[in-house]
Order: sequence, then C-alpha cells, then structure tokens
Amino acid sequence: MTGTARSRAPKMTTISGWDVRWDIVEEPRMRLFCAPHAGGGAGVYRAWAQLLAPEIEVVAIRLPGREMRYGETPRTSTEQLVPELVRGVAPLLDRPHAWFGHSMGALIAFESCRWIRRAGLPEPARLLVSGRSAPQLPLRGRPVHDAPTPELVRWLRVTGGTPPELLDDPALFEALLPMLRADMTVAETYRYRPEPPLSCPMSIYGGSDDEYATPEELRPWERQTTGECRLRLFQGGHFFIHDMKEQILPVLGEDLLEPTSHAAGPAAR
Repeated sequence: MTGTARSRAPKMTTISGWDVRWDIVEEPRMRLFCAPHAGGGAGVYRAWAQLLAPEIEVVAIRLPGREMRYGETPRTSTEQLVPELVRGVAPLLDRPHAWFGHSMGALIAFESCRWIRRAGLPEPARLLVSGRSAPQLPLRGRPVHDAPTPELVRWLRVTGGTPPELLDDPALFEALLPMLRADMTVAETYRYRPEPPLSCPMSIYGGSDDEYATPEELRPWERQTTGECRLRLFQGGHFFIHDMKEQILPVLGEDLLEPTSHAAGPAAR
C-alpha cells in the first residue's frame, strides 16, 4: 500500500458536483480521478481514498442521475458527458494527475484524457484502464441498453457488480432504471474516433476470467499511447476490481508513483 490509512472519519468535499473527495490530502504526489462502471457511483471508490492516501488523493467522479445527483438527467454518450466532466474538475488539474476507469469508466477516463489534451489543459501523468476492450475494437455481444427490463436484470445478475438487493427490489430498480439504461447506452453505443495516441504511460488491468474483456482485447490499448504500457491480469471475472481490491491497490499505487519513461513499449504482464 502506498500510505497508511487515516483513522479519522472522512468528510466528503466537492467543488462542482462532478468530483467527490472524502478528505483533502495535503500536498499529494498524485491526484487520481476515478470514473465509475455502468450503474456505479462515486461511493465505489470511497475505500480507495482511505487506502491510497496520503501520497495519492482520490477524486471519484459522480455522474448525473445517481447518489446526490439523482434528480439530474443522466447522459447517454461520452460526447455529452466528457466536456462537462472535464470542465467541472479542471480546477483540480493543478497537480500531477492520473485517470482510472473500469468498464464504461475506462472509456470515460480515456476520452477525458483526450479532451484535456485538445483543450490545452495540463495532461495526465498516467492513464489506467480496467475491464474494457480497447476502444478501437468493436464491442462483442448483443446490446442490452434497450432490452426488455427482465432481460436487462438477468444480464446484470450474470455480470455482477450490481447489488442483489437492488435487483430484488422492483421499486428501487425501477427508480434507477433510467440511469442504468443511460450508462449502458454510453458503453454500448460508443464510437471510437481516431486521434494521435496519448503520450502518457498507460496501465491496463484485467480479470483472468473476464469474458467481456479478454487479454487479447485488452492488449490493443497499447496503441493508444506512445508511452510505456503494461498489462496486468488479476484473478477474477469482470468485477475483479471489487473482489481483489487488497491485491490491486498496492499495484495501482506503484504504477502511479513509479517514475516512468514516455518511451514507447509493448504491453507486458
């Protein structure tokens, strides 16, 4: 682990609503922006904030349509989402920063890094992506964002990541259904647009048994950077990041704080 978890209760802070920090870290070496998976909220990264501090300050991204932003209309594309997101967190780009995202979040993190570059803002020190095939690859499988609700529920049960108590509560699930469908639309209708590769180093994380993002589909992420790139596999399925948190976070911390060269290199396990 990169630091010692603090014992006092964290206090949530936000500057724009898009960002959530449970505690302000004084002079962090790195600020890590974390984008959620489809259906996920900022709260999935609360434990990360405690375990990675004090050297890394976690900034969880809170998207519209969930948690404290439940009343807002969820976005249905990265084209809608990313410019608003980056403008919302731009004041926090004043320190060395990196971006992490799992599944849908990997696309949001990737496109945010590209939007930051186009806007002339301070570019990230590293991009970390998890559980999503490379953006230039076509997505496999039948889309479910507009599937009948029973089919969507079955799909969510199989993939994991959605609390069973939510799926078992018809009223609660119905309340969150617009957000879930919007997120799945972001993930399933994403269209890659070619741009020059990023210059920052990249870390690619995957689950050894993840049928939705196999090692062969993860490896081509390396084409999206001219910097050093590494692929790391962990035991587990699509939501290995929840199941293997104690094993993943020390590795993630090392990747973030390790001095790296921007020389191009192949992804390696």
